[in-house]
Amino acid sequence: MNDMISPVPSDDDTNGKKEKEFKSDEGSQEVDKEVMVLPVEQGEDNKIDVHTHLYDGLQRNMEQRHLQMIALAGTVGVGFFLGSGKAIAHGGPVGALLAYMLIGSVSYCLLMSVGEMAVYAPISGGFIHLVERFFNPSVGFAMGWQTVYSGIITVPNEIISASILMSFWDDAFPVGRQALYLTLLAICCASVNFLGVRWFGESEFIFACIKIALIVGLILGGLIVDLGGSPSGDRIGFRYWRNPGAFAEYHYAGNLGKFLGWSTDLLQAAFSFLGMEQIAVAAAEVKNPRVSVAKAFRRIFYRICLFYVIGIFIVGMLVPYNNPKLLQSTGTAASSPFVLAFNLAGIKVLPSIINAAVLTSAFSAGSSALYLTSRMLYGLGLRGHAPKIFAKTTKKGLPIVALMTVTLFTSLSFMQLGAGGETALNWLSNLSSLSGFINWCTLSITFLRFKAGCEAQGIDRTKFHFWNRYQPWPAYWVIFWCIIVIVFNGWEVFTKGGWNTSNFIVSYINLPIFFLLILGYWFIKRPRHLHSAELDFVSNIPTDAEVSYEEPPPKNLFYKVCNYLFT
Repeated sequence: MNDMISPVPSDDDTNGKKEKEFKSDEGSQEVDKEVMVLPVEQGEDNKIDVHTHLYDGLQRNMEQRHLQMIALAGTVGVGFFLGSGKAIAHGGPVGALLAYMLIGSVSYCLLMSVGEMAVYAPISGGFIHLVERFFNPSVGFAMGWQTVYSGIITVPNEIISASILMSFWDDAFPVGRQALYLTLLAICCASVNFLGVRWFGESEFIFACIKIALIVGLILGGLIVDLGGSPSGDRIGFRYWRNPGAFAEYHYAGNLGKFLGWSTDLLQAAFSFLGMEQIAVAAAEVKNPRVSVAKAFRRIFYRICLFYVIGIFIVGMLVPYNNPKLLQSTGTAASSPFVLAFNLAGIKVLPSIINAAVLTSAFSAGSSALYLTSRMLYGLGLRGHAPKIFAKTTKKGLPIVALMTVTLFTSLSFMQLGAGGETALNWLSNLSSLSGFINWCTLSITFLRFKAGCEAQGIDRTKFHFWNRYQPWPAYWVIFWCIIVIVFNGWEVFTKGGWNTSNFIVSYINLPIFFLLILGYWFIKRPRHLHSAELDFVSNIPTDAEVSYEEPPPKNLFYKVCNYLFT
């Protein structure tokens, strides 16, 4: 692939040196204006916005293998191991498989859009900055705060999931011991992040390796059982696709029920794939981002899609969709459809092994959520969308204030200890249910603006390190299915006898909140919506030379293997 065009001239960009500021009124036009680059703490009245790179304290200490594994560890979570049985129960083996394949195609198209923009502009703020720069600052503000809210609720939820997994080996599980588990897990998640991005990357790498080993083991074990390699010697094949059938009926009999079962699986599959776009957040802290991030976007989709699609395919062959245990929800390995499948085959030794591996998955998801949310809050502070104290970093590039703030919200996990608190936390979690799909839809619209801006300003996208020849059709595909998911997210409240005002509110309240945030920012700040020819493709975007990094030769066999597999 051709080298990427350099988005800015090769001026010095370090703190205290001068850089040129490019602005555009009627197309791309250079203004001979020089600004002094100062750290935030040295300039009390500095105006930090999307067009001036006054200060960014993050440092590129993350390795390429860390980045790829962070994307993997943050996406394949507890739901895959414990909740995929519900997809089989609701839609049947073929219904679930088709739903996951369809949403897999949507997530692929999303990555093609986000990847191109993130590789072009690998700077702090992640996809919030992309929306702010190429769509509208009001939309970027709304998406940023919605994402931060979702993150501060996700972190305690993942800690709770990990504590429940620990109860698998503790039958009594008194409140006092549960509080101890919650405290220890919160401290461990915070410690990994406070040690710095390199240690966070190493921990995610290790946890992801455990997760991959578990997934591959479950898939291979399931295939062996299906082909008759279990102690019983029973060859299952596609028996359960014929009886009770390939599609399950949900709420209604006949084809309508089968369609609704598939539709429900579509929503569940969509929630499973959420988070893949957050790899763009780490682009500001990884070495050689234009190479590392491009590789991550190209490769990580295939691995995740392979795990989800083949995993659902195997479970659908091993367990009939009418088995009532598929709908059980203990929060431990006892809920895993893989455990159920192996128990049916006469294999009894796996639950503890699976539970231990899933525990590391839950911990990894909580740690990743803490990392991503703190960087989002840092990006908001850096651009003036949050108090600028959140933009403060240590000398080693750790966004200390943002990280401390998000860490404080881990205390919400203690709401699990009371019945009323648990209900309130679940309600808060449901309020953020649509935020991921709103992000997907907004990012795809942002890419359409990005592409239009490139065309209007004569920028050749084929010279980028990462681009997709089929655009804009992938972006349109994402927008279409995101609208479908958003509109039909709460469809069950409209069924006969299914109306519940509370369920309706939590299913759709994200939409008015999102638009109110947009209108509120626009009403106060009144940002001008730029035409395609006015979009800024230059300011504070580093050149290839400024972010290039030569990988050192591997020190030993371990690093050689890692470089072969992950670079």
